[in-house]
Amino acid sequence: MKKSLADAAPLDAQPEGRDPPLSFGLFQREQRSLFGEILDWMLTPLLLLWPLSLALTWFVAQGIASKPYDRALEYSLLALTQFVVVHDGQAQFTLSNQARDLLRADDADLVFFQVQDSRGRLISGDPDFPAPVAERAIRPGEVYLRDDTVREVSVRVAYTWVQRPNIDAPLVLMQVAETHGKRSQLATEIIKGVMVPQFIILPLAVLLVWMALVRGIRPLSDLEQRIRARKPDDLSPIDNEHVPQEVAPLVSSINDLLHRLKTSVSNQKRFLADAAHQLKTPLAGLRMQAEMAQTASGEDIHRSLQQIAKSSMRATHTVNQLLALARAETTGRSLPAIPVDLGRIITEVIEDTLPRALDKQIDLGYEGPDHVPEGCTLMGSPTLVRELVRNLVENALNYTPTGGLVTIRLWIDRFSGVQVMQVEDDGPGVPETERELVLEPFYRALGTNVDGSGLGLAIVLEIARQHGATLQLEDTYPGRPTRRGLRVSVRFGAA
Repeated sequence: MKKSLADAAPLDAQPEGRDPPLSFGLFQREQRSLFGEILDWMLTPLLLLWPLSLALTWFVAQGIASKPYDRALEYSLLALTQFVVVHDGQAQFTLSNQARDLLRADDADLVFFQVQDSRGRLISGDPDFPAPVAERAIRPGEVYLRDDTVREVSVRVAYTWVQRPNIDAPLVLMQVAETHGKRSQLATEIIKGVMVPQFIILPLAVLLVWMALVRGIRPLSDLEQRIRARKPDDLSPIDNEHVPQEVAPLVSSINDLLHRLKTSVSNQKRFLADAAHQLKTPLAGLRMQAEMAQTASGEDIHRSLQQIAKSSMRATHTVNQLLALARAETTGRSLPAIPVDLGRIITEVIEDTLPRALDKQIDLGYEGPDHVPEGCTLMGSPTLVRELVRNLVENALNYTPTGGLVTIRLWIDRFSGVQVMQVEDDGPGVPETERELVLEPFYRALGTNVDGSGLGLAIVLEIARQHGATLQLEDTYPGRPTRRGLRVSVRFGAA
């Protein structure tokens, strides 16, 4: 993904062809990067969990470091209890000076001890030793541990109550405490042993994640290069055999789009070729008649001008039909759908084409309502629906002989909202084998001797499709080989 340079500030501008720097969930990109987002979601939890891992390791290391020193403190306490003796009902603590010096011979920590009788009188040791909290029943001989403070220094305390088997022997409270120097030092060593490898492993993990992502999205880059290398006129499907499973639906959608685009381009090319062919005849006639008029005189000039007028009318009609078909194909889907009164449109078209019917002495009739009842209107484009009705009526007038009959009918089902329009004539009709062909642009049945462009029914079919309607061709007079007529039925579904 290339970062846009149009909206970027000067400090954020990147050289052409280089990717923008990645962010770790803290900065917003002007354009989303799949690589950057995946990297963010993988590295952000890793970077957040790393400090949490260190904190948990610290607490675990504190517990691991305390256990052996707590056990040693308990052993020291039990060893000191051996120096408690009872004489004449009085507890005494007989600790030699050598043993006292040995107890406190610790370079890393300070050691404190205290011996009290059951009445709280100091027998030996440090007088400023805090007493234990009386929160549990006294069990002589059982060792307890607690954290406390002696002389404003945090210490770990082991204490127990000593009772000799003599009769009426008093309870003696003995406490031994030491500072946390050795414990903290051991915990620090454990943390160092854990952190140093993590400082090496974390960058390696980031590098491996980066390399894995680069390798993982390489098929996307290969697909991009394959698409960029294609020629502008190459609309063949993209080979999806070597793309990842997750990208296969995208490639399938692109192939479907290419297929539709290829069909559209082919239709446009055929349309342009047919249009050029259809326009070539009237334009050639115009040129020939103009050249003849230059050398003619009298009646010949008048005849040439009449032919020029007919040719220009044919060319104008063909151009108008081409524009109508192009408008139906390209703008029909983008026009807003609004209520359409089909009965009113039919009556307006009949009023417009009535003079032409009178000129050919054709009986033009209508059977149906002038206005569609409320709640039964179509939803669509009034312009295109009017074009559909006009083409059907004009097509019927073109192929109906002088003195013939053209009838337009409109049926409306008030319950379902379905509307059916029929336009029938008593002309030569269309053979059943050609009814699919006459719906193609520029196709005209042979032997009719009627001027036209062959676009009328193609326009009707396209507009009907865009309004969800169906088109049906059948004989007006079945069983009559000489004058079968043509009935065109358009069925509009419920709105």
